[in-house]
Amino acid sequence: MSRDPIELEVFKNLYHSIAEEMGAVLRRTAFSPNIKERRDYSCAVFDSDGEVIAMGDHMPVHLGSMPMSVRAAIRACHMGPGDVVMLNDPFRGGTHLPDITLVAPVHVGHLRVGAREAPPPHFYVAARAHHADVGGAYAGSMGLCREIYQEGLRIPPVKIIRAGKIERDILALLLNNVRTPQEREGDLGAQIAACHTGAERLQEICVRYGVERAQRAASELLEYSEELIRAFLARVPTGTYRAEDFLDNDGISDKPIKIAVTVKVRHDRPKPASQPMVAIDFTGTDPQVQGSVNAVEAITYSACFYVLRCLLAEDVPATAGLMRPIKVIAPEGTMVNARPPAAVAGGNVETSQRIVDVLLRALAQAIPDRIPAAAAGTMNNLTIGGIDPRTGQPFAYYETIAGGMGARPVKPGVSGVHTHMTNSLNTPAEALEYAYPLRIRQYSLRPGSGGRGKHRGGNGIVREIEVLTDCEVTLLADRRSNGPWGLVGGGAGAPGKASVQRNDGSVEPMPGKFSTRLRKGERIRVESPGGGGWGA
Repeated sequence: MSRDPIELEVFKNLYHSIAEEMGAVLRRTAFSPNIKERRDYSCAVFDSDGEVIAMGDHMPVHLGSMPMSVRAAIRACHMGPGDVVMLNDPFRGGTHLPDITLVAPVHVGHLRVGAREAPPPHFYVAARAHHADVGGAYAGSMGLCREIYQEGLRIPPVKIIRAGKIERDILALLLNNVRTPQEREGDLGAQIAACHTGAERLQEICVRYGVERAQRAASELLEYSEELIRAFLARVPTGTYRAEDFLDNDGISDKPIKIAVTVKVRHDRPKPASQPMVAIDFTGTDPQVQGSVNAVEAITYSACFYVLRCLLAEDVPATAGLMRPIKVIAPEGTMVNARPPAAVAGGNVETSQRIVDVLLRALAQAIPDRIPAAAAGTMNNLTIGGIDPRTGQPFAYYETIAGGMGARPVKPGVSGVHTHMTNSLNTPAEALEYAYPLRIRQYSLRPGSGGRGKHRGGNGIVREIEVLTDCEVTLLADRRSNGPWGLVGGGAGAPGKASVQRNDGSVEPMPGKFSTRLRKGERIRVESPGGGGWGA
């Protein structure tokens, strides 16, 4: 049968609206400012095989890697009606330990909850959220660790809800290993509500249109996405494009860490669905390191998915079909496919950004009129933890600090914005001061930090925070040695900086990756990088 384009468009928007509504529910019902205010979460809809058919407009680093978590959940657990599986294991499709994923099956029809003979699910839904603390050696679970066991509680695929009832022993095990159990339980409840909403909406669609029709539309969306990406790739010149870029260091040693990529575009072969048109090969990347900036395979795959999706029109469905013509080669044991027990907290937030940078640098050789200069290239992960004097209870605050966007071929970069693998917001000063014993002393753009050029890079941000009680402060950031690069003769953006102001008035310059104790009244100041410029 020929595809009905109108029906396909209807279902594309239906599935996308479900993922968006799931995100809205998660945001409105969450406890932590990191989810409520910064929107550090993602939701998606999957077919019966675990292939993603719709994503919310949420966090790219979550969305591209989430299918691996869903497949891990499917392999590990038989999911019947009313079940929900929880996991965060980076080596089973996760990203880093603070990102906890919930996966729920969707059975259409009048099946009894907990039925043992239930058929396979018709769909799946998933919600991932960054929890501000999951235990480990550092408050916020984002410190300078040497192995994953120091980073927090590692959760394999387990059922957090079985036949509609919460598994209290599993929940107790989790909450007993975190610093902020009430906030964690509230955020998990918000994720459960998001999955329930997604399942309900899919049930309604199947009742209205029929299960067979809804599943056929999901399959057609995968094929349609594949056709669109193949049509785009056919316009990319045949060739081999190489690039490399560097992380400053791993926080343990001062040695720069190389990320290398070779992108091969071929048009001279037959192009059936099984034949890749593009190979993205990270051979030549440095081996995994002692520090916590190692990336797992899911992160690398997610970064490739993001870059390719950005090159397409906005209305192209973000489904698994986009990656069918792409072969990703990430050698095991390297920075882009680390083996356990590697520490990986920073791989999700820092190395993912550098993978995007190096991919864009390679593609700029093929399609220079489509590629921007490098953005800030770091999420500037700041965690602050201690005992809140107002409650006598532990607190853990986490945020990422925006920077400058790289200039584009036709216009300047945006200032003070989260770019590439992050799509979050800065925590408003009012929300931060209300929730935590902290005070914002400065929050402004960083003038002159964008790279010069025909089109100038966006400026970074200055964020200065005073602690109102004794705290442990950790920063996990990059682009401190070299600023984000420009393109076509454009200048580099200014590198980032950090410092600590002590109570005696002294100011200590700090590296990009550090952990220190601050006394009441002392301050941490972060100046994020600007974006690179484009054009001489």
